[in-house]
Amino acid sequence: MRKIRLGVNIDHVATVRNARGGADPDPVRAALLAIEAGADSITLHLREDRRHIRDDDLQRLRKVLQAPINLEMAATPEMLEIALATRPHAVCLVPERRAEVTTEGGLDAAGQQSALQPFITRLTQAGIRVSLFIDPEEAQVRAAAQLGAAVVELHTGSYAAASGQAREAEWKRLHDAAGATARHGLECHAGHGLNFENVSQVAAIGQVAELNIGHFLVGEALFIGLTASIEEMRRQIATGAQIAVKRP
Repeated sequence: MRKIRLGVNIDHVATVRNARGGADPDPVRAALLAIEAGADSITLHLREDRRHIRDDDLQRLRKVLQAPINLEMAATPEMLEIALATRPHAVCLVPERRAEVTTEGGLDAAGQQSALQPFITRLTQAGIRVSLFIDPEEAQVRAAAQLGAAVVELHTGSYAAASGQAREAEWKRLHDAAGATARHGLECHAGHGLNFENVSQVAAIGQVAELNIGHFLVGEALFIGLTASIEEMRRQIATGAQIAVKRP
């Protein structure tokens, strides 16, 4: 059975800390616990307004964590310099608006190729694996490949928010876009809005190599603990991986 990697996003541990100020709960402690519980990597989004993860969180994490760090960030000069200084294992370029509560959609790689190219080139030259967070559309997958990204992360938010026939349609979009990643030589990741109930269907898509999940895991940890939350997520992912539906 194939193994799908799980990246745990620790942003919302920092959200709880920042609601009151001070040092607790510490997102770096959460990251270490997540790895002990079976996470394969740690994801964090350093936003321009520093609404959850802060610069010192990234710096401390880089010093103590042996597992891969996946830094989500906007394609801005400030974030590029931070990434080049800290050298995480991977950078996932994401769209960002200060007015949004959470990321509302994928990056328009097809429409912003000239703007994105310098960032992807510099990160790649520094030995950082570059991923683009995109909507599940073949045009976006194709653009990511043309830009030289190694990975795309398919935005699963629309799938997670839908129900009934609408969810089936959104799953098919993911399924077809994942098939396109294989044709274009990209590694396929997915994430956003995933939980115990919906993750196995995404894990069943044969090209998906990694899932990045955070908000639900942190929320569920309030009731059952972070270790139990991650362990149950791994079980649900394994259930989907056994099915492994591949695009013809």
